[in-house]
Amino acid sequence: MNLNDTDKNRIIELIKAGEKLPKEFIYKLFADEEDVFLFWNGRKEDTTNISLPFHSIEHIDEPRKEKDKAQASMFETDFRGRQLKGWTNKLIWGDNKLILSSLANGPMRDEIEKEGGLKLIYIDPPFAVGADFGFNIEIGGETAEKSQSIIEEIAYRDTWGKGISSYLSMMYERLKLMHNLLAKDGSIYVHVDYRVSAYLKLLLDDIFGNDNYKNEVIWAYRGMAVSTNHYVRRHDVIHFYSKSDNNKFNWEQISEEFTDTTVKKYKHKDEDGRLFRLHGRNIQGSPIKNNTDIDLKWLKSNPELCNVDYLDEKVGTKPRDWIVMDYINVMSDEKLGYPTQKPEALLERVIKASSNEGDLVADFFCGSGTTAAVAEKLGRKWITTDLGRFSVHTARKRLIGVQRELQESGKDFRAFELLNLGKYERQFFMDDLTNGKRKAKEDLYVDLILEAYKAKRIEGHSTLHGTKAGRFVNVGPLDVPVTQSRLMDIFEECKQKLYTQVDILGFEFEMGLTPQFIQELKEKGVSVTLKYIPKDVFDKRAVEKGQVKFFDVAYLNTKEKVKGKSITIELTDFVTHYTQDDIEELQQSMRAGSKVVIEDGQIFKIEKDKNGIITRTVLTKNWFDWIDYWAIDFNYEDKKEIIKVKNEKGETEEKWSGNYLFENEWQSFRTKKTPTLEFTSISHEYKKTGKYKVMVKVVDILGIDTSKIIEVNIK
Repeated sequence: MNLNDTDKNRIIELIKAGEKLPKEFIYKLFADEEDVFLFWNGRKEDTTNISLPFHSIEHIDEPRKEKDKAQASMFETDFRGRQLKGWTNKLIWGDNKLILSSLANGPMRDEIEKEGGLKLIYIDPPFAVGADFGFNIEIGGETAEKSQSIIEEIAYRDTWGKGISSYLSMMYERLKLMHNLLAKDGSIYVHVDYRVSAYLKLLLDDIFGNDNYKNEVIWAYRGMAVSTNHYVRRHDVIHFYSKSDNNKFNWEQISEEFTDTTVKKYKHKDEDGRLFRLHGRNIQGSPIKNNTDIDLKWLKSNPELCNVDYLDEKVGTKPRDWIVMDYINVMSDEKLGYPTQKPEALLERVIKASSNEGDLVADFFCGSGTTAAVAEKLGRKWITTDLGRFSVHTARKRLIGVQRELQESGKDFRAFELLNLGKYERQFFMDDLTNGKRKAKEDLYVDLILEAYKAKRIEGHSTLHGTKAGRFVNVGPLDVPVTQSRLMDIFEECKQKLYTQVDILGFEFEMGLTPQFIQELKEKGVSVTLKYIPKDVFDKRAVEKGQVKFFDVAYLNTKEKVKGKSITIELTDFVTHYTQDDIEELQQSMRAGSKVVIEDGQIFKIEKDKNGIITRTVLTKNWFDWIDYWAIDFNYEDKKEIIKVKNEKGETEEKWSGNYLFENEWQSFRTKKTPTLEFTSISHEYKKTGKYKVMVKVVDILGIDTSKIIEVNIK
């Protein structure tokens, strides 16, 4: 340690005073650690080691057509052609730090290891401060901007709040968790641009080791650009690392394939019949004329005068560390309107190079789902995750499209499930806020929600917790849905105390709480409003600033047609009260021009002329303008949701979560190619008579889910 007594005394004084240490002291303190020490403000060596169970939102598996008995399938299917056994691909919505930690430390780690381990990770993390989770919605010929949620905003602030130091902290912990998950013969590709390439190279060296740095791969692309003081930027960098020196690299799978046009360039044959071409024309003193008439004997004796390029048709040319490939054409069906979407051809090259069929690959910054889509087409298993609701919904539709495409071509494909950490993530947030103290947790939870809702706490009630603007407030439970029986208890207390208005706040609501049921309570004297508690409440900064927005539960209506043992479902109505903007406030502050806003379940175009005259145009003219996707499970309570948890001994246990799996048996959704929806399902036939519960799920254009359960009697 290169510190004299004066330095030591000065450091002690600074620490006692709670002041920052000058950098030269920090360097001296760690001088004996390493020749080069990678340090930034906020660096932490430890990683999150929480293990939370995964909750299943949806299970998706297109019914397969009956196969010829002689044709073997890669896994067992039921009478509908739906997968029964084997690995199910994972699309996971949530914070990838918690997801990575739960994958690395939880029961799913065992499933990953049974599949041979995670062989390949490709990530395309955020490049710079300009990236966020907002997205645009095309509606009525106009564009509405969906702002990021507070949870997404938290992630954004945590990533960029302190500039590059907070970005490095965010990436460092996640890359360490990915290193932990990666198989010994696995590889990772980290896609970056000029703004963060050098920083991430140092992080990756620190975690994976410089000896395991395989390549800096350059992806060059064309595009329109104007630059007056620097070279036009037209490439990204992909850092390619392995976990050890025995990683897979299937260079022959990505060797340059020769087209007929390319082969025609090889006009000459040697004595062995091998095709070749020459680089050089009309070489002085040679019998070569216009690269056509070749004297092979002369060529052999004068090799230095011409570059000879032979064509090996079996393997092509070994891949180089640069790729010339354009971005996706805006008119292509592949283009999904996702701002950071990468070409499938680029991911095909990466996946073929560093994995084999049947291997497990992952992408923890999912985006539009390109990695998973290409992996499915190439016969790989996959895990992909994202925090953005729009990202996950875009990927879901895309991956269903891939299933349909493979089905039509007679190829096998795997089922996938949409997962999140659900109530377990909420419990984790509350444990973090209360340091795990159970008694404090219950009171603090209610206080937290009431503060976020801007309500005042009240005492002396059995079911009511607060008041706001003349209405009473009930805070629903943290980890279970608000049930009909709970609602009746609230109703009875309101009737007894002559209260006529109550808001019920919940993360989830039992499916039986229909508009008809709410109307019945109103007719009996109590006006009940159900409102969703957003995950944003767990950010203290958002609560303190009054940024958290609660919105009414949306409703959907259907019409069922039963004929014998068959049923069809028609989607007939959808009502949402989602609010993002305050129109009155906006109208006061906006200048002349126009803006598209979302308030109380409507999307408006607000125009203000130079005289200050304001006009409103409703863009969501019909209820179905809100619908982006809807799906049906014709026998909802057929399969219980079984979660896996580790007990105190580290053993994996299975238990019923209390929920059922939503098996997506039929769906209709909008795409760029097919922007219209089907509003009546196919006819579904039950094998047996009896009572069934049908669940209908709607995802609106903002990516928000709403569900309804229908009870049917098949005679």
